[in-house]
Amino acid sequence: MLLATLINTLVVVLAIIIHYEFLFRMTLLVPKLRVKHRFRIVLGVCGALLAHAIEVWIFAVAYYVMHRNPGWGELQGNFSGSLLDCVYFSFTTFTTLGFGDIQPVGHLRYLTGIESLTGLVLITWTASFLFVEMQRYWDSR
Repeated sequence: MLLATLINTLVVVLAIIIHYEFLFRMTLLVPKLRVKHRFRIVLGVCGALLAHAIEVWIFAVAYYVMHRNPGWGELQGNFSGSLLDCVYFSFTTFTTLGFGDIQPVGHLRYLTGIESLTGLVLITWTASFLFVEMQRYWDSR
């Protein structure tokens, strides 16, 4: 259980670092662009979506590795064991959508719960970032 907690923590920390770096780099890049302000917001949204997709893939790789190795738990249900199934499961977990067609068993359940919490926090962080960027570049009318 201690090793599972350590790996889960490392996955979450990696996702947070990636998210921070994406938002930080966009904060530096967006003001330098010589495009209309509305395109700056569109680029900010695209950058944020890219960051979220990378974070989801990081969790998916963790699910894939844990599912393939005994003692970590597994994913059951409408699940073939492929990496793309892990990505699908990760997207539904990260966004807290959770269709319920794939269920985690064993230590994987902890990673699933922490991914949902991480996704909620990172999506909220993105919304706050985009709100601040919109206030910066939109007229106060």
